[in-house]
Amino acid sequence: MKRIIALVLFTAFAGITYAQTSTPRVDQREHHQRARIRQGAASGELTRRETAKARHDQRHIRRTERRAKADGTVTRKERAHLHREQNRASRSIYRNKHDKQVRK
Repeated sequence: MKRIIALVLFTAFAGITYAQTSTPRVDQREHHQRARIRQGAASGELTRRETAKARHDQRHIRRTERRAKADGTVTRKERAHLHREQNRASRSIYRNKHDKQVRK
């Protein structure tokens, strides 16, 4: 009986910890933005400099996410900060893909 209770408590605690440190929406957006960057670079819509800047922005977002997860909890404020950075990067990708510059 004690083992069952201990197991239930352990799985509940592990689930709570995972829920507080996981950022599935952030991860999904990162993946989508990386795909947009690859597609833009392949089609020539992004110049080499624009591609490098977009990749740098994505690295910065990943670093910020790792720092937010470091203490075991991603707070609402940290999550909002990540979303703001992703919104900024997404707008930058869009603007660069739709300007009239092309890779030569």
